[in-house]
Amino acid sequence: MIELLEGRFFKTFIAVMEEKSFSRAADKLGYVQSTVTTHIQFLEQACKQKLFHRLSRGVKPTDAGEKLVKFAYQFVHLGASIEEAMNEIEQPRGTVYLRMQESFFLTRISSIMKHFVAEYPEVKLRVESGFHQDILNQVLEHAIDFGIVPRDPQRNDILFYPLVEEKLIFIASNALMKEVETEGLNRLSREVMISFGTICLYHTHASKVLQEAGIYVKDALELPSLEMIKESVTCGIGFALVPEIGVKKELDEGHFKVLPISPDSYSMHGLIIHKNRELSYPAKLFKSELIKRLTPPM
Repeated sequence: MIELLEGRFFKTFIAVMEEKSFSRAADKLGYVQSTVTTHIQFLEQACKQKLFHRLSRGVKPTDAGEKLVKFAYQFVHLGASIEEAMNEIEQPRGTVYLRMQESFFLTRISSIMKHFVAEYPEVKLRVESGFHQDILNQVLEHAIDFGIVPRDPQRNDILFYPLVEEKLIFIASNALMKEVETEGLNRLSREVMISFGTICLYHTHASKVLQEAGIYVKDALELPSLEMIKESVTCGIGFALVPEIGVKKELDEGHFKVLPISPDSYSMHGLIIHKNRELSYPAKLFKSELIKRLTPPM
């Protein structure tokens, strides 16, 4: 079987998996669609399995396709690692793939990236945003080098490196805060809780804390970014649980207040890597940079 496999077939397979379409995969790779079809057919012949169901709109992976994707990412990663290893003699080059929550990138990572790229100009950083579960899934599938998540997944196949502990706070507009001071925390039961959605651990944690405090929120508003959440809170649409570091400027400027919901909440963000992932040299460099700059001194 190995004699029939080529890296370009796996690259095409991954593109079809990600784009869920032969035509979009062709556009992404710069191929004509017939080339994509041929690559997938060669791969299916080598695997002796059908890899995709053809639908009226796009394609859906078969069970065999779902099983193959992890190995496809590993195959492509191995090729890239070999190339990068040969280039280490001159200067580190290659691409590092990572995924994290948008709020963590804005508050912690952007300045580190700027310094890293300046020191290693031949290394490209491909950063995507996500939430705990999909970041974990990407690491498990070997689709990325590593992820940054707000808590330890506690899995035997995942290595977790603690980076920084974030304090989480509930914020509200000045007007809502005055009403809470007058009526008590139960006033929040008539308000909307704003969050990144149920896929975010912050949402789950906020719901738990509120229930323990006897506050039952009827409605929730899901927004995709920290900036949208902050703007919505400032406008008085509702209240939210967010990392304190992400709203320090607005708190200092008096745009909103911290709700007195106790006890204090914390989230230990850390780096996760698949136990069997052999990191490329650039990925090892960036991992070291993150740990050095984010981990507090002992």
